[in-house]
Amino acid sequence: MTIILMRHGKPDHPNAGVLDAAGVAAWCAAYDLAGVCDHPPLRSQTIAANAGIIVSSSLPRARASLERLGLQPCEVNDLFCEVGIPQVKSKRLQLPTTLWLAVLRLLWLCGYQDGQAESLQHARQRAVLAAERLITLSQQGTVLLVGHGIMNKMIARQLRKRGWQAEKHASSRHWSTAIYHRPFI
Repeated sequence: MTIILMRHGKPDHPNAGVLDAAGVAAWCAAYDLAGVCDHPPLRSQTIAANAGIIVSSSLPRARASLERLGLQPCEVNDLFCEVGIPQVKSKRLQLPTTLWLAVLRLLWLCGYQDGQAESLQHARQRAVLAAERLITLSQQGTVLLVGHGIMNKMIARQLRKRGWQAEKHASSRHWSTAIYHRPFI
C-alpha cells in the first residue's frame, strides 16, 4: 500500500510587498482563490502517474495542479485543505508579506487564535481524520493526494505514527512529493 502526498504548484498570486494587518488578511483571502501559474516537473508527473486513486483538497490551487497533471480526482475534500493563517488587528504595523506569513504561522504554532482560523489542536485532529481517509483509500491501490505544505506535513506525521514508512520526505517546494509505504505485517 502506497500513499503519495504532493504539494500543489506555484500559486498564481503575487507577493504583495509591504502590508498592514488588514492588507495581509486580504492577501491571504485572495491566495486561497488562486490557481497555479507553473507546470509540474517531469518527476512529479511520473510519480503522479503511478497512482490509481486521486484525491484533492478543495482549494483552487490544488484542483488546478491536478488539471496541470492531466488527472481527475476521485474525491475532492475540505479535509485536505491547508490550515488557515490567523490574523491580527493592527493598523500601524507594516511588514513584508513573507515576514507576516512567517510571524503569523509561528504565532499559530504557539497557540495563538484569532477566532477565525482553525486552532492547532483542531488542525491536528483533522490531520488524523485525513490520514485515516487516505489509509482506507490505499486499500484499493496507490493514492495520490494533491494538497498543501502544512497539512501534508501533519498528515505525514500521522502516517508515521501508524507505522507507515517514508520512501521520500516532502520538502516545502511546490510540486514536492512525500511517498509512504505500509510495510507488510
